[in-house]
Amino acid sequence: MSEHWSERKEGGGRFAIWLIRGIGLRLGRPAARALLYPITLYFFLRRPYERRVSYAFLTRVEGRRPSAWRVMRHIHRFAGTLLDRVFLLAERYARFDVRMHGLDELIARMQRGRGVLLLGAHVGSFEVLRAATIGHPEVKLRVLLDVHKTPALTQLLHALNPAIGHGVIDAGRPPGEIVLALAEALAEGALVTLLADRARADERCVTVEFCGAPAPLPLAPFALGGILKVPVVLCLGMYRGGNRYDLYFEPLADAPAAARGQRAAAAQALAQAYAARLEHHVRLDPCNWFNWHDFWNPQGRGVDAAGPGVDAGADHARSRA
Repeated sequence: MSEHWSERKEGGGRFAIWLIRGIGLRLGRPAARALLYPITLYFFLRRPYERRVSYAFLTRVEGRRPSAWRVMRHIHRFAGTLLDRVFLLAERYARFDVRMHGLDELIARMQRGRGVLLLGAHVGSFEVLRAATIGHPEVKLRVLLDVHKTPALTQLLHALNPAIGHGVIDAGRPPGEIVLALAEALAEGALVTLLADRARADERCVTVEFCGAPAPLPLAPFALGGILKVPVVLCLGMYRGGNRYDLYFEPLADAPAAARGQRAAAAQALAQAYAARLEHHVRLDPCNWFNWHDFWNPQGRGVDAAGPGVDAGADHARSRA
């Protein structure tokens, strides 16, 4: 349990991922969703670490020990969003009921001559953000993505929509190159998106209060708004089951411009604001939480809320997907 989240292998294999893609696109979403039940059971039985994490997380946010069925619902919800990535990246948006909240606030910030920094999380589906650009080809979407962490899934996504590759900024590049690429995209008025809730083992972090305990967040995403002088907006695509998503845009800061000596404090305040809104949404719908590691201790020690039959128990602009 001592390994960092980034050292854990990608769940599933190329064959399984490509199989669900083929079934989904050829037989349709209902047929593919039927397969999620045995897949959920398989992961519940064969992935004890993630199972323990789910028990621990749901116990924390719901105030009571969940049943095995509740944990399987958590896993099933995650599997459903992974399946939907196939359809969202294939631009089959008509299959989904996406309800947007705060879109006017986002548009107002896009009209100020600069781009907007969208901070997401491993909560719900970040891919559903693409639905907001339907009918707006002028809106440029750039995504900071670690293409090496999940090679099988990344390969699948690029096969579904090669054009997406042109909008990806590889988070594996040197930090200076990443910041330059982000600055160029924002100067062009793009929506630059990244996930701000995970840090690499060697990345500087800030500590925030989250769901009743201190938790580390990567510093870089929260420092970028001040460095690049652009609005920072929280973006969450919460999956509600079936074909429904609620897509939220919530302003966190309008082009923060703290003096050099005050940037650390400004980043800390922004990180805490992000954590507070993230907690708000997660407590309302805990099964949308998809950080399959001990979030409060990313090295993985101390995950011991086991269930029945379970073993007890800007310096770096590198927020990872």
